Amino acid sequence: MIQSPKIIKVIEKMSFQTFKIEDLGEFPERLDRLLQRQREEIDNITNSRERSYEAILKPIQDMDEELSLFFTPLSHLNSVSNSAKTQKAYEESIPLLSKFSSEMSQNSALFAKIEKITTDDSEAQKVIEDEIRSFILSGVNLPKEKKLLMEEISLHLSELSNQFSQNLLDATNEYELIIEDSVDVEGIPSIDLLNATTQRDDKEVYRFTLQIPSYMAYMTYGTNRAYREELYRAYSTRAPQNAKVIDEILRLKDEKSKLLGFDNYAEYALESRDATNQSEVISFLEQLALLSLPQAKRELEELRVFAKELDGIESIESYDIGYYSERLKKEKFDFDDTVTKPYFEQERVLAGLLDIVAELFAVRFEKLELNLWHDSVKSYNIYDIDERGDEKISGRIYFDLEAREEKRGGAWMNDWESHFIDSQGDIHLASAFVVCNFSPSSSDNPSLLRHDDVVTLFHEMGHAIHHLFSKCKERSVSGINGVAWDVVEFPSQFLENFAYEKAILKRFAYHYETSDPMSDLLLDKIKESKNFQAAMGMLRQIEFALFDFKLHQSLYQGDEVQELLDTIRADISPLIPPKYNKFQHGFAHIFGGGYAAGYYSYKWAEVLSADAFFSCIKDDGGFDEEKARGYKKYILSKGGSKNMSQLYQEWLGRKADLKSLIKLYEIES
Repeated sequence: MIQSPKIIKVIEKMSFQTFKIEDLGEFPERLDRLLQRQREEIDNITNSRERSYEAILKPIQDMDEELSLFFTPLSHLNSVSNSAKTQKAYEESIPLLSKFSSEMSQNSALFAKIEKITTDDSEAQKVIEDEIRSFILSGVNLPKEKKLLMEEISLHLSELSNQFSQNLLDATNEYELIIEDSVDVEGIPSIDLLNATTQRDDKEVYRFTLQIPSYMAYMTYGTNRAYREELYRAYSTRAPQNAKVIDEILRLKDEKSKLLGFDNYAEYALESRDATNQSEVISFLEQLALLSLPQAKRELEELRVFAKELDGIESIESYDIGYYSERLKKEKFDFDDTVTKPYFEQERVLAGLLDIVAELFAVRFEKLELNLWHDSVKSYNIYDIDERGDEKISGRIYFDLEAREEKRGGAWMNDWESHFIDSQGDIHLASAFVVCNFSPSSSDNPSLLRHDDVVTLFHEMGHAIHHLFSKCKERSVSGINGVAWDVVEFPSQFLENFAYEKAILKRFAYHYETSDPMSDLLLDKIKESKNFQAAMGMLRQIEFALFDFKLHQSLYQGDEVQELLDTIRADISPLIPPKYNKFQHGFAHIFGGGYAAGYYSYKWAEVLSADAFFSCIKDDGGFDEEKARGYKKYILSKGGSKNMSQLYQEWLGRKADLKSLIKLYEIES
């Protein structure tokens, strides 16, 4: 007998989770107990006579949220406050999660039950379709012995991914360059120099590390070419032990894809992407490279001539690019980061960003005082404002923006809670973390940002609001859940484009000492210099994307990995790096993250973001608030409930125009 869906009363939960882990030592044991209970609940669902969506996939989504709420604090803490205890708890937990995930994804009885579910609700139908595809890609239809093999592969891949990231973090933290002569740090911005200054043997010296703020400070402003090369060599040869980890990751991914009937991992990955086939991705990237290469060669030649005239450099190298590019940029536009950095005080930039998001998308941010994992972390509640001016709490966001030794490098957004209606009718609200590695503040000096840092903050905020502004009632497609990998960067890239606009920068660009606003002249130069060496930057990203995608089209091992990268560089790179460069050992996006055969998505999504950006900008430079509210309604609030191409069509009534990307970069092909 098929039971009718039960009528439930929707109740909005006003509370958020408290961030805390009571005992790291006992965490794996408590996780194991939680997983065992969920196994029993899933068995009960599977063995029941229930056939409705509400009785099967609703409670399963509740369990997904429960597990996320429990585990996310540990995974987050292991990234932002890494220690021996967090590593141990995390490393002991990963096998438990991987085993559970593999068991669930190969549960034939549950799959058979889900396959038979029918619904008239479009969101629920998308959840069903995604679940069925996920089961198939996980090998649910394989014979028992191959299922066991798939489970072993998934477990090992999770462990290897964590090992890759940990090796990279350890190598980054182990290195330091000590400079004793003050002549060799002339030109370093005062804040960066202050952060580098330390005492060794009762003598003042300057310490530079491979942490991005420190590394970039010397690579961009350091006058001593030998030290630049030493830093560059250390950075580009980090974690040589990752070569073996890469081989094993590639071997297992190739084996996994072939078990499922695919020719290679790239073909397997595209099953859940917006791009339809491998040739479409390769053609897309190669076309962008073809359009960019002529201008990139001109940009590099201009830099060569400049370096030779300035310092007599006969052959410009990779470790010269940042330094001479900054010098050339300053000469061409008569400004550099040392001029703009005092105007981008971290707290004021963040406040300005929140004001902008509030105005564009009709929300309000309320600052909170919470006991979190570090004193510098800021948190805010978010309120939606309707047309009548009435407010309703809708989410919470956390900002951890400053670099620390125990913190993983880079910048990212991590979702924690999701917006959805659970099986009992309760509405859950979303929360998310925005993490960056900006120069730290001190008792004497505030944290000052480069303009690139401002862009990064906007980028990660774009990810955050994609998750936080969701109004989906089904957890599996709410926020960033269920969004295809190759369009997940669309909202982040969209928002970062605003960080170059004069009207936006005027909101928060004030000198941290004098409170004077940034001059119109300087604001104009930031906009004018936006696409300085844009073609070189485009080709660098295409190099990464082509390397990633081609690496997963066949099985490469040992020296073959480097040979593939060398071949790609020979075809599209205007400047070939030194032979000792082992970029792949630090390519955490694809070996330590989820971007394998998906790095192309940055450019793929950028077509959408560029087109959307120009749709929201008026000819006079003002902002089209109606289009911005439409973007929130049709794109951000819908999460993964529909394919992005369909949502985009509903928003603007057309497809995104590829020419918008070329226009964004002002590339003359």
